[in-house]
Amino acid sequence: MPLINVFIVLIVLGFVLWLINNYIPMDRTINKILNIVVVIAVVIWLLQVFGMLDSIRSYTI
Repeated sequence: MPLINVFIVLIVLGFVLWLINNYIPMDRTINKILNIVVVIAVVIWLLQVFGMLDSIRSYTI
């Protein structure tokens, strides 16, 4: 995936999350949980896009 596409996806996701946080009334705890879930999903997606998730899976404990 080209780097410009990654930036576009991150900008769109950030804008959508901002819209949800500002214009949909929610309890603060639900809002925090939503933000945490989105951040974790984006980090996992970025690791997968840059190919680092496959190297993490190869480690055995």
